Amino acid sequence: MSNTKKTFLLLAILFAFCGTAQEKYIQLTEIVTDSARIFTPTQLEKLKIKLTNFETETSNQLVILTIRELGYETIETYANGTFNQNELGQKEKDNGILILFSSIDREVRIEVGYGLEPYITDAVASRIIRNTMIPKFKEERYFEGIDAATSELILYLNDPEALEEFKAAIEAGDKRNKNLGIVFLIGFLSLFMGVGGFFFYKSYRNLIEVFRGMLIGKLGVLPGFFMIPFASITIFFGLVFILVPLVIGFSFFEFDIESYFYLLDKPSTLLWLLVPFYGIAILIALIRIRLFGKEEFKISWLKNNKSYMRKTFSSSGSHSFGSSSSGGSSSSFSGGGGSSGGGGASGSW
Repeated sequence: MSNTKKTFLLLAILFAFCGTAQEKYIQLTEIVTDSARIFTPTQLEKLKIKLTNFETETSNQLVILTIRELGYETIETYANGTFNQNELGQKEKDNGILILFSSIDREVRIEVGYGLEPYITDAVASRIIRNTMIPKFKEERYFEGIDAATSELILYLNDPEALEEFKAAIEAGDKRNKNLGIVFLIGFLSLFMGVGGFFFYKSYRNLIEVFRGMLIGKLGVLPGFFMIPFASITIFFGLVFILVPLVIGFSFFEFDIESYFYLLDKPSTLLWLLVPFYGIAILIALIRIRLFGKEEFKISWLKNNKSYMRKTFSSSGSHSFGSSSSGGSSSSFSGGGGSSGGGGASGSW
């Protein structure tokens, strides 16, 4: 076979492959295509007449496609591919909308062309799906849900005031939900901070008591130095419970928190913070001994007072630390050359 014939053969295979790829999705020939057979003949005709009249009056193309299942694709990919393959809407205006319904997958999507995205925003499409379509779909009233959705879309595209009122209602609802979310977040983070504050208070009291016991000779210095790291662990654990909610809160409210973490880049500075951390504990222990205690300063290097240890640091004592804690955590139809970039919304029921 000559090189020329081989070239023509390869081009023919390539064009055949491209043609197959272009026909990956259903080629729409009607403004309503009911492949899933969810409409009666009367319902199907009603939708065709309504949507054909809408296209004639406005040039906006609102198309419905029902299928049985999506296969291995997401509804977003299937809707966008079908929309662009059929070039819904006019090429200069990109004013097409596709409602894709999949019966077995129980999913629906409103795919919006570029030209109509400023009007039928993702939020508008999502609210129509959630409030108008899904409640009826749950009752298997598929025609009523799709018919009502098309009526809403037609209304909002024909009546700018109605669309603005709808968008304002969406914004008000989103703001109310955001405020409720903030209240819940504050309560949730406050709970964490409360738990962290409790751990910090109890553990820091234990650390103070370790220093006090060492200074009055009831806790050996060497055993005391071994107890200090264990007491510090629970203190730092409490600090984590306090600081993490603060970081989340600052992030949620979009505060600039980078300046608060400059210490993380300077480990030596963090080590210096341990000086006042332990220094304050020692100072409080000294004050308690000097002003409120009856004990005198005394040092014991190894020996512990068993009675003092049992009373002060036992798991049942009021100053315990290191113990475990558990808790529950009929007409011809074709597209006009329009395209969609994926705007719209999806829902399931």
